[in-house]
Order: sequence, then C-alpha cells, then structure tokens
Amino acid sequence: QVQVVESGGGLVQPGGSLRLSCAASGNIFRVYDMNWYRQAPGKQRVLVAAVTVDMITKFAEPVKGRFTISRDNAKNTVYLQMNRLKPEDTAVYYCYAEILPDDSDDGVAHDYWGQGTQVTVSS
Repeated sequence: QVQVVESGGGLVQPGGSLRLSCAASGNIFRVYDMNWYRQAPGKQRVLVAAVTVDMITKFAEPVKGRFTISRDNAKNTVYLQMNRLKPEDTAVYYCYAEILPDDSDDGVAHDYWGQGTQVTVSS
C-alpha cells in the first residue's frame, strides 16, 4: 500500500515563511512527478509547483519568485518552501505523486494524493 503524507502547514503572518514536506511511503517501485496543489475556499484545486524526477521545476505565476520546490529522491520526499507569504496564499495544500507500486500488474504509474495541510496567512 502506498501513502502520501504532508506536514508543515499552519498560521503565519503576511510576509512570513513556511516549509511544507510530503513523503511517499509503502510498496513503491518508482516515484515520478511530485507536485503541490492548493485549494482555497470556494475555488478549484490548482497546481502551485511541480518537480520531475530529473529536478525540472515549474511554478504557477502567482508564486513565482516566492516559492521553491525541491525533492529528495532517496527519501521519496518533496518540499515546498514558501516565502513572502500573502493572504491570498491561504488554502489547503495538497501533495500529489505519480507512483509505480512494486506490486503493479500492468507497469503503469498511478496518481496518489495526500490528505492536505492547511496554510493560513493572516495578521
């Protein structure tokens, strides 16, 4: 069984920083893309940042220059460093991982989501 678990959310003042972590564990053969999404109240879930297994990254326009994404392939972990946070960054942040389980019958990677972690930016 594969699990994806986020940590690191919380309440922070505008201009502050937070670091989110997400670890994939279980019967994993290989982890491909690892991404962060967020969903604000009343809005759709949107991509925030993504990193491939080759460390190629991309960011949504609202977070460019403020957020960085990194991963540790040995630990199947992805991080989201969020700096200069704004109230509009308030959302539930979800980790996504494309994972090939080691007991796969078809050799096809599947999508796995974490449970989400709340980030609130407020004074």
